[in-house]
Amino acid sequence: MAPESAADTRKVYSLLDDEYARQILIETYEETRSASALCDVCDASEATVYRRLERLQQQDLVESVQEIDPDEGPHEVYAARLDHVSIDLTAAGFEIDIEYVDETAADRLTRLYEELSG
Repeated sequence: MAPESAADTRKVYSLLDDEYARQILIETYEETRSASALCDVCDASEATVYRRLERLQQQDLVESVQEIDPDEGPHEVYAARLDHVSIDLTAAGFEIDIEYVDETAADRLTRLYEELSG
């Protein structure tokens, strides 16, 4: 899926150029992570992580899902939706193509729950 406007393209470029946004995408690619866990692995403040998560969600590169922890109850975790990005140079400028993971965070949590309970 390509962003619909040049502003969206600039936002995606900007996000991919941001060290914290890239680290969040990497850390949430294979498993969900809470914002506090992302603060730890990114060595970033809570405000920084939440700002990046908001920007990533606005571009549909990350999604949030409610997870239930037996000890702590429900809490929000994040999962990358981004699977592949290609940037092509054309006569009209740059074109960005984004491919998303086939499985949503909810699907991953369901699969994980089934694996643990089965």
